[in-house]
Amino acid sequence: MKIATASYPLDVLPNWAAYEDKLTRWVDDAASHGADLLVFPEYGAMELATLAGPDIAGDLEQSLFAVADRLAEADALHRHLAAQFDVHILAASGPATNDVDGARPVNRARLFTPTGLVGIQDKQVMTRFEAEVWDVVPGGPLHLFDTALGKIGILICYDSEFPLLGQALREADMILVPSVTEAMSGYSRVRIGAQARALENQCVTVMSSVVGAAPWSEAVDISTGAGGVFAPPDRGFPDTGIIALGVLNAPGWIYADVDLTQVHEVRRDGGVLNARDRTHTIARAQEVKTTRLS
Repeated sequence: MKIATASYPLDVLPNWAAYEDKLTRWVDDAASHGADLLVFPEYGAMELATLAGPDIAGDLEQSLFAVADRLAEADALHRHLAAQFDVHILAASGPATNDVDGARPVNRARLFTPTGLVGIQDKQVMTRFEAEVWDVVPGGPLHLFDTALGKIGILICYDSEFPLLGQALREADMILVPSVTEAMSGYSRVRIGAQARALENQCVTVMSSVVGAAPWSEAVDISTGAGGVFAPPDRGFPDTGIIALGVLNAPGWIYADVDLTQVHEVRRDGGVLNARDRTHTIARAQEVKTTRLS
């Protein structure tokens, strides 16, 4: 298959038609290059807040609910485009109504298939900004989506930095990592997490990023990153583990051709067998002993 992962800039949208035009152009561009799976980034949906005007878009609290109120319309558009262009689309995540109590928003990504099916994945672990300033809360559990392209898991940004969450998705052929990071250090952490999950799970990981400035938003005013596609550095994959990597902060799609039979083969007979041997490490890790050397 061909994967298109985004380095995605946020825009001020004068009206809904501008958003429809932008998203249609991006999807059309990827589909015209033969992409089967399109991956948009974390909080890319925040540009929808600009439809409510600059005062609301610039207010942390009001912007959350302005986006949540538009998410159903955005989902209808994504569902239409996935069918029209015969592609799978991971929509840019955004604040959504909490299905548990509705009190505080969750950070939600949605995976659309060409046949009209939709998978929902909420972020599991909040960053300090999300938890302490923005009051976005963890949502529903992790899901493994069994699709026509293969088994897909989603770890939203910070989630990718936690091995136990990756381990829970050990059967995934691909793990999608939509992200938004302000500084180079944040981008590096998520990229290292995405590559680590590819190594330990012996799977493909796909990172997307918001890029550029959005001075109208206190939440996503500066974003540093690049899309990338990673794999275990083993048989059938690049020695670096990097299948494709975008130029830092350069907007556009990054494309990668991926054969998931290579994932199955490297798990069966790779130079190393991380996915298999990980089960042995769990028991060993519980046997740590403290030895005094002073």
